[in-house]
Amino acid sequence: MQQRELGRTHRNVSVIGLGTWQLGADWGSVEESEALAVLDSAYEAGVNFFDTADVYGDGRSEQLIGTWLKNNPDAKVTVATKMGRRVEQLPENYHLDAFRAWNDRSRANLGVDTLDLVQLHCPPTPVYSNEATYDALDTMVDEGRMSNYGVSVETVEEALAAIARPNVATVQIIINAFRHKPLEVVLPAAREAGVGIIARVPLASGLLTNRYNLQTEFAKDDHRNFNRDGSAFDVGETFSGVDYATGIQAAGQFARLAAAEAPDATSAQVALAWLAAQEGISTIIPGARNPEQARANAAAGALEISEGFSASVRDLYDSMLRALIHPRW
Repeated sequence: MQQRELGRTHRNVSVIGLGTWQLGADWGSVEESEALAVLDSAYEAGVNFFDTADVYGDGRSEQLIGTWLKNNPDAKVTVATKMGRRVEQLPENYHLDAFRAWNDRSRANLGVDTLDLVQLHCPPTPVYSNEATYDALDTMVDEGRMSNYGVSVETVEEALAAIARPNVATVQIIINAFRHKPLEVVLPAAREAGVGIIARVPLASGLLTNRYNLQTEFAKDDHRNFNRDGSAFDVGETFSGVDYATGIQAAGQFARLAAAEAPDATSAQVALAWLAAQEGISTIIPGARNPEQARANAAAGALEISEGFSASVRDLYDSMLRALIHPRW
């Protein structure tokens, strides 16, 4: 597995990481034994970066990773968590006392004294430009509660505001074959500043697997069912904000391109490999609901993508999605 430096953390992490939202909630249920098997399989396949959040299953995802860490004390992994989405989303709720309380809970869930990386979890936009926010985060590092901090964002403007701060180590943002704006705006700024980029929703909530159709039904507790209109959180987190019918059509076209590029790989693997080939990406965090998916995702790190394929992906985005997606995030 290829290793890359994760921005100002100066840690080396696998280019394919593991997102663990699905182990906590909002993607249908996953049994504890299956969740631990996913973590086992990812690590055995060379993945050494796990991304979680205190809100995933109200801490369940963190607790599962904590159990795995206890069972694997010699494992060399970087665990990134996120904080802030368990309260009403008002800028005044983001302050040092709250950060300490959230941090205490995450450290207890994960069973560690010092968190590797803590990210603000898509807070209200004014939080990114508030000097007191970063003073509080610096204090948390000084107190030994966490080694590094970063942000998770919805928009490129939020990303750029964070990148300008001297101690922000990483920015997590949605980037995939159906979401190109960060490639054009955020990645160049991050490279210049030495900030790591964590690419989330890399498969557009599964659209890029090309396994769904207009008749596919998702579980009631799956955000791909209940958040298509953005009623629960930013609609850009679900199918990358792409209208489902349009997304199905675009996914079919992407799959045809992928099959011609790498006949022995899946559409999902080619989508991950394409993203890994973009200059400035530090790590990519696809989710996995079972060990087979975890291993398949990790294998994408070995694929090479041609310039011709990348040009075709740009053409697909420009013709089908740019006008719908580009101005919004």
